[in-house]
Amino acid sequence: MGKQATEMLKGTLEGIVLAILAGRSAYGYEITAWLREQGFSDIAEGTIYALLLRIEKRELVDVEKIPSEKGPPRKVYSLNAEGRAYLDEFWRTWSFLSERLEQLRQGGNQP
Repeated sequence: MGKQATEMLKGTLEGIVLAILAGRSAYGYEITAWLREQGFSDIAEGTIYALLLRIEKRELVDVEKIPSEKGPPRKVYSLNAEGRAYLDEFWRTWSFLSERLEQLRQGGNQP
């Protein structure tokens, strides 16, 4: 992944993770693995854990500790009502930006 893609991803990763959690509950490693399967191969697991901690502190997710056979309990994250509202706003912003960028790419709205 190039530097430009990495920088753009920083601004959208939170929304991406919330969108994943909108589909189903997951723990950090599952989210990282899924992102890597989708082509985000440069994402460090630590980046996802730091992001999950931030959205947990902002109360956008609910957290349940599930016993694990391979070590300490896993923190399973699920999107709550505040997280869904935040995700809805993320998608509205995404739509606005992507539409304007597409207009610029097509040569529209030139001064």
